[in-house]
Amino acid sequence: MARTVMIVDDIKYVRDLLKKILMEAHYQVVAEAENGQDAYLKYFQFRPNLVTMDLVMPEMSGIEAIRKIIKKDKEAKIVIVSAMEQENFVMDAINAGARDYILKPFRANDILKTFDHIMLDKTVEKATS
Repeated sequence: MARTVMIVDDIKYVRDLLKKILMEAHYQVVAEAENGQDAYLKYFQFRPNLVTMDLVMPEMSGIEAIRKIIKKDKEAKIVIVSAMEQENFVMDAINAGARDYILKPFRANDILKTFDHIMLDKTVEKATS
């Protein structure tokens, strides 16, 4: 089964770190985007199995990008990777269609465990309080 990923974050260091973690775990990073608008366009160009999405980015927020992607592809698997841990941001992201939420700073094990569950089509439930 292909394990393709698109990494969306406006900070290059974060994209590079996620890419390194994922490639070492044999995921194929097919695209990177540094804002929500770019993510939306690249999602439909590359059709990754999984997307990491930051929330706070220029041009279009992660939540808005999630809404637009999910509107056209209800099966999209999107995981928020963000430093924003306020409950309203988490709930907005989940309500928009994100499958899970990983808080920055993250550990490689947290990323891989969450992604592996989602790739198996299991939604990992986390407390949002």
